[in-house]
Amino acid sequence: MNPDLDLVLERVIRAPRATVWRAWTDPSRLERWWVPAPSRCRVDRLDPRPGGAFVTRLSDGGAAFAPHLDACFLAVDELERLVFTNAITSTWRPANPDPVAMTATVTLDDHPDGTAYRILVRHGDPEARARHEKLGFADGWGTVTAQLAALAEGTVTP
Repeated sequence: MNPDLDLVLERVIRAPRATVWRAWTDPSRLERWWVPAPSRCRVDRLDPRPGGAFVTRLSDGGAAFAPHLDACFLAVDELERLVFTNAITSTWRPANPDPVAMTATVTLDDHPDGTAYRILVRHGDPEARARHEKLGFADGWGTVTAQLAALAEGTVTP
């Protein structure tokens, strides 16, 4: 991790890795936690394999669903790691995403209490990192990680 370019979030999720993995790779589960509530998510394409698409839409306050993320998986190691970027679209075209280009690495490891969950978000320059942090990286990613944990831990209805 480069503190000048990267942001990181870590948490223990009290659920097996396979459960957390399914929450990332099953579209119906991802829709339940991927955007901060009360916003809603719709998964258009989720193909967790290198080169596969990761496309979601977002609805705020009951409005029509609008584009949220158009990304591409770079690496997928089952039950261990997902790497995706929005700097390349789901159709492998270069992108200039708003508000910031990033590459995210999600790592799942065994932990005595369940799963050690880590997300590392890489940026191309210090300005992009600072912009992402100022836009609320900790709050936004923290909120959706808490929602993921609630789903995986079974504290929300399946």
